[in-house]
Amino acid sequence: MIRPPLTLYLAAPRGFCAGVDRAIRIVEMALEKWGAPVFVRHEIVHNKYVVDGLRDKGAVFVEELADCPDDRPVIFSAHGVPKSVPQAAEKREMVYVDATCPLVSKVHIEAQRHADNGLQMIMIGHAGHPETVGTMGQLPEGDVLLVETPADVATVNVRDPDRLAYVTQTTLSVDDTADVVAALQARFPAIVGPHKEDICYATTNRQEAVKAMAPKCDAMLVVGAPNSSNSKRLVEVGARAGCGYAQLVQRADDIDWRALDGIRSIGITAGASAPEVLINEVIAAFENRYDVTRELVETAVENVEFKVPRVLREPA
Repeated sequence: MIRPPLTLYLAAPRGFCAGVDRAIRIVEMALEKWGAPVFVRHEIVHNKYVVDGLRDKGAVFVEELADCPDDRPVIFSAHGVPKSVPQAAEKREMVYVDATCPLVSKVHIEAQRHADNGLQMIMIGHAGHPETVGTMGQLPEGDVLLVETPADVATVNVRDPDRLAYVTQTTLSVDDTADVVAALQARFPAIVGPHKEDICYATTNRQEAVKAMAPKCDAMLVVGAPNSSNSKRLVEVGARAGCGYAQLVQRADDIDWRALDGIRSIGITAGASAPEVLINEVIAAFENRYDVTRELVETAVENVEFKVPRVLREPA
């Protein structure tokens, strides 16, 4: 059978970021140090393949600290948790390890610093997302106001328009967030922003690679989970950057081949919590159907690495 030609554009950077890699290593090292089971509050990262793999090794995933026994270690996910969670763990004298991404922790520290300086906080983020819940939970309930869109900015009710600061979720669309920031600055000219952009390097880099790749592609697939904020943003960025068909897939079995009928080029990228093995699986599926020519679209080189907590580097 003659396979039709297909140019496969592969985005770089793609897939795992340093925060995700660190969080997974924390669970693996905890299992090595303390044995199974080790409890994890919330999915350690938003990827079913990763979570299932850790579950097979002895990790138990729960939604709340109340679901954990007192006598087993518990790990807090990379997305971060409200201050009340480690406080509750300490009250129960539990062993816990915080796998919050250091770049999310930076936002937590920022929010606290602004509050200590008497500023009311506004957070740009997605309601209900674990990272948003964790960041808002750094301050007393009601002290952080959430906005998602420029329209939200028009109706937000603040204590003092001259005493405000904002932070953002780290996995948002760079362009969408810029629109919300512009709306905040237009309505509240005195609002204080972060010293350094809150949207993390990995989110920004993956979106830039997609922007460079999208105009070349008839279609684009993002390997990632449906509850992964940064993966869903990549789909939106690809569509906005000129790709006629952009779709999220968890793995090769999810590819809608009928929707791709007649394409001559495909772009492949992956969210920050998707492992390379799933990206390779998707590439292999195309190589089974097409005569594939690969081209790398590289817009940045990442060499970031975060250390795991000291408790895991010490002998048991």
